[in-house]
Amino acid sequence: MLTRRDFSSLAIAALPPTRRATHILLRSSWQSVNIGDIGHTPGALEILWRHIPQAEITLWPGKLGHGSREFLLKAFPRLRIAEGSLDAQDQPSTPELARAWREADLYLSGSGSGFPASHHAVAFRRATGKPVGVFGVSTDPISGFGAGRQPEGGTLASLRAQALALPPDHLTPELRYIIDGAAFFFCRDTISRDYLKAQRVKCPVVEFGPDAQLGMTLRDDARGFAWLAAHGLEAGRFICVIPRLRYTPYYRVDGRARTPEDDVRDAINNRTTEKDHAKLRDAIVRYVRNTGNKVMTCAEMTYQVEMAKQVLVDPLPDDVKPKVVWRDAYWLPDEAASIYSKAEAVLSVECHSPLIALTNGVPAMYVRQPTDTCKGQMYRDFGAGDWLMEVDGVDGAGIWSRLESIHRRPSQAKARAASIQRDVASRQKRMAEVVIQATRA
Repeated sequence: MLTRRDFSSLAIAALPPTRRATHILLRSSWQSVNIGDIGHTPGALEILWRHIPQAEITLWPGKLGHGSREFLLKAFPRLRIAEGSLDAQDQPSTPELARAWREADLYLSGSGSGFPASHHAVAFRRATGKPVGVFGVSTDPISGFGAGRQPEGGTLASLRAQALALPPDHLTPELRYIIDGAAFFFCRDTISRDYLKAQRVKCPVVEFGPDAQLGMTLRDDARGFAWLAAHGLEAGRFICVIPRLRYTPYYRVDGRARTPEDDVRDAINNRTTEKDHAKLRDAIVRYVRNTGNKVMTCAEMTYQVEMAKQVLVDPLPDDVKPKVVWRDAYWLPDEAASIYSKAEAVLSVECHSPLIALTNGVPAMYVRQPTDTCKGQMYRDFGAGDWLMEVDGVDGAGIWSRLESIHRRPSQAKARAASIQRDVASRQKRMAEVVIQATRA
């Protein structure tokens, strides 16, 4: 397992003298209020440099707050960062970004929901004529807000059925242009893949390619293990539990003005938050009373730090509460990885903490809410379908049943996590091979 220091020496390889290094412009780091969005970037970098060690990579980031800039530069001293946006003529707004456009052999869009910054990919392609590729995104045309979308969401099965029933001209002209012209388009779930195929896109490679978070092996064991010791959490004798609202209150997270859509989102949150998390509390109570082990509640997004205490810890019965540790601060994904690596299991209503756990060989369960995108399908796609639950289709006893199975058969559960890792690694190799082909075309 790589630490930040270990990874600094990785990917130092000589190039044949007749060929310059491939230069990849990685569009990623969409936000830093979510460790999953932070983790997408090191995951993609590790995959690329593991398989293309001679590549030069420039990151075009969205936001690098909460220590994520320092985290990336310490872990990857070879990484260049070119910040900026587009001007009124859809040209780079900064000299460093303009240089990155000139030097890049490939624009690579990192993992995210809905082909993030697709307009930037369009502008790059039109201005440079160079290839564009996509490295594990979801293209959910059903859930969320907007014309023809359903704010209440639905199960993965219903999202698939509705997405595949859409007319073949459903894609917007801009998305059609960039996807048809892309060198490759890896979808992080097969619902997205099958939707694009039903839209008859002309991209030559439209395949399932797992979320880039699964490529991140960085850990901060010194910080993580010290935190565990300070809070009396022993390896293999605790689980981590992560809450989530059905809709992230971005107006609060980003400090912006509230909109009418926020009112709708808040209304959905208000009537579902207690219902959703009562099930997790039930599972926590059953776990503590049946095993005597501890529980750590923690956050994947900044707003969930206080939420974890309010909806998971405070309402617990008096005999259970002393066994539950609340993490009262946000963190970076490498510290989260270190702590998850020592847990018996991770139970999360957020999608990416289980991915971090699985990458570290730890069994993990994702309890999906219907308002989340179709990205949760990836769990079935890489072989973790029985660790995926729809929150409206399970109760606390059902969650505990799967958790109990992990607790009673830990070797079998860990073997399952290792099998998932092998499947993911094979798919990541395929993704990197396609990147190589695109830069040499």
